[in-house]
Amino acid sequence: MVVVSMITFAIFFLVPRLAGQTPELMAARYVGPRARSDQYHEVAERLGFFDPIHVQYWHWLKAIFVGMEFNYGNGVEHCPAPCFGYSYLRSTPVWPDLLERVPVTASLAIGAAVIWVLFGVSTGVISALRRGSIFDRVSMGTALAGVSLPIFFTGLMTLVIFSYGHPFRITAPGSSYTPFTENPAEWAYDLILPWITLAFLFAAAYARLTRAGMLETMHEDFIRTARAKGLAERAVVLKHGLRAALTPIVTIFGLDLGLLLGGAVLTESTFSLPGLGKYAVDAVMRQDFPQVMGVTMFATFFIVVANLVVDILYAVVDPRVRVG
Repeated sequence: MVVVSMITFAIFFLVPRLAGQTPELMAARYVGPRARSDQYHEVAERLGFFDPIHVQYWHWLKAIFVGMEFNYGNGVEHCPAPCFGYSYLRSTPVWPDLLERVPVTASLAIGAAVIWVLFGVSTGVISALRRGSIFDRVSMGTALAGVSLPIFFTGLMTLVIFSYGHPFRITAPGSSYTPFTENPAEWAYDLILPWITLAFLFAAAYARLTRAGMLETMHEDFIRTARAKGLAERAVVLKHGLRAALTPIVTIFGLDLGLLLGGAVLTESTFSLPGLGKYAVDAVMRQDFPQVMGVTMFATFFIVVANLVVDILYAVVDPRVRVG
């Protein structure tokens, strides 16, 4: 996380300097085009743009643990720890904005994850057991389409058909979100279309991966041994075959879920959901670097945690890891 923060900070504050931008030009976005040159200089000095880059990074890093005071011209704003920066464009700390949008992103990511794992893995197992059948051909063809079609295409198509079209107005329109604590039924109704659209993309990849893993695993020696012992085919497939094929699936599931918890950028932008992904897109469009830094560190945290959880789950899914 420290390395990612250093790289991201360098992209926003070191690279512009190397490209020839002066501190006054970097401060111009916070002042406006009609300000005087002395105002540019004053704002740049107040924001610390004249400090060496390592000093600026140290101030940003220290603020996460002890907080920081920001002088934005009209007064001094105290940003309590954990302080992931202060948006000078909106005059608000970044951390409360992130906390406000986490429930939206978590609802979208976890709900879609449940759908794509159930449908993707089950479809892959059935396709592997019925290799060459009509079900196998249709499901893998659909999976290929799901992997190929971008989310902003399928998302807009589903909105046109199921939210705005006649006679299929059966789902909530875009930008609809109700907190779970207020109305769980309305919460699920608002997110069902984003869930299905996002899950369609990931379920396709999981179906293909599960099918490939099952085809390889079902020809292993321990599968033949399990059948020779007289175990039921259901136990052979689920307890021995699927369990051995789950290792790569657990790996990509942890990374996918961690990445989505950091912000499902395309899905949230397509459906106008007020989550971390749309927050990041809006921050990039405004060139609000403190907000982008905050989202980046939030996403990095979830990915690091997901990697840790995946490593622990290896020993649960595959006993050979514990033996090794």
